[in-house]
Amino acid sequence: MTALTAAALPQIAQEGRVAVPDYPLEQRQVGIVHIGVGGFHRAHQAMYLDRLMRAGRDLDWAICGVGLLPGDARMRDALATQDGLYTLVTKAPDGSREPRVIGSIAEYLHAPENPEAVLARMADPAVRIVSLTVTEGGYNYNPSTGEFQESTPEVAADIAADVTTSAPRTMFGYVVEALRRRREAGTAPFTVMSCDNVRGNGDLARRMMLAYAELRDDAGGTGSEPMAPWIREHVAFPNCMVDRITPVTTPEDVAMVEQDFGIADRWPVVSEDFVQWVLEDHFPTGRPAWEKAGVQMVDDVEPYELMKLRLLNCSHQAIAYFGLLLGHTYADEAAVDADLAPFTRVLYMEREGAPTVPPVPGMDLDAYQDQLMERFANVHVKDTLARLAAESSDRIPTWLMPVIRENLAAGRDVSASAAIVASWARYAEGTGENGEQWPVVDRLRDRVMGAAAQHDEDLLAFLRDEELFGDLVEHEAFTRPYLAALTTLRERGARALLRDLVQTL
Repeated sequence: MTALTAAALPQIAQEGRVAVPDYPLEQRQVGIVHIGVGGFHRAHQAMYLDRLMRAGRDLDWAICGVGLLPGDARMRDALATQDGLYTLVTKAPDGSREPRVIGSIAEYLHAPENPEAVLARMADPAVRIVSLTVTEGGYNYNPSTGEFQESTPEVAADIAADVTTSAPRTMFGYVVEALRRRREAGTAPFTVMSCDNVRGNGDLARRMMLAYAELRDDAGGTGSEPMAPWIREHVAFPNCMVDRITPVTTPEDVAMVEQDFGIADRWPVVSEDFVQWVLEDHFPTGRPAWEKAGVQMVDDVEPYELMKLRLLNCSHQAIAYFGLLLGHTYADEAAVDADLAPFTRVLYMEREGAPTVPPVPGMDLDAYQDQLMERFANVHVKDTLARLAAESSDRIPTWLMPVIRENLAAGRDVSASAAIVASWARYAEGTGENGEQWPVVDRLRDRVMGAAAQHDEDLLAFLRDEELFGDLVEHEAFTRPYLAALTTLRERGARALLRDLVQTL
């Protein structure tokens, strides 16, 4: 077994079990700062860049990863001991695996430990892109109103802070301050590239960044010259759609990499073999040649984005809560459940999700939906339903609520979507049908569980949260199937509800 380091790459290559970077690591130069280095980023954007580097190009676009949270010290430590290297193992449905060592992350900085180093790197003229995977909640907006939430404690602190004496705490604080420094130095601004699962992720990032900058300007925190107008005029925020199912790395994954491939890796990544990236080609200061690595560079991302968010992401929520209520642990089990599979594929995907997706260039939506079910059923990936059910207060309002609203406006049925929301409400009660209990992982945990605890007195209590659902509780076309679904879930169980719904097929 070989500990993964740059010095060990020749030995790993000689053993022949794992592909390693064949480009000179010492020649990498940071051109991208990425905020939010997790499993998905390492299986997706960093992998695409590694492809380009293996083709002998774009070594000046290496990544500097940045962690903003105290807990990101674990990623710092893992990458530091391995010279930024890690193992990515992709798993196909037939059981075949493809391991490779990724070398595109040249540096990692932990912002709480050294905020000035992060700002200096972001202000470096060599950095031309700052990319983001900060989750849906990281954009600090109300999904019902679309408004920036300036009262969030960390954001409020950054808005009020004096940049000459206080370090930023948030993504907004770092990006705006780095842009201010670049403007002061006469350096061209970097492009801000959101890679999160929200509709119009670039547009959203732009709106929220401008909202933050305007508040900072009003507070006098960005200097004598306002930043918001400058950002509005000079900074690009391209949209993109990203896709690769990437479960949380488990101790079993670490052991698998050691036992099967002979590499001691502190934090490997395991993902499915499918990968897709559709990216708006708007990078005024340059970009890697991503199209040579399989990225679809397009003028309009929205059709691809809606396809993915409304069919894949919403369907993940469909199998998450129902799957847990049925007693399943993994997505592959839920995806082949005799009652949950037709509910997901036909009642939700085909009848409610697909009608809200515009024509997508080069895509057959029926084939795409079949492919999604096959991907969900990949027994080798072992994606947990607990992961899919986490942070639902960010996911359901962002992904499913637009589907519900569009179908209601068109007079179409929303029974499947209502059942999904009801399954979330039932899951948020915290106790399963056989007394099993699970931790509800959510930034609004106390609020959603508190609402679910009122079901005995008010079955609509969960829907009364305007931040999450707007005025949905006032739409009888939704509350009728929602009440029927929640009543059945509580009285007869998830299996009974699914069978009631799919018997109409």
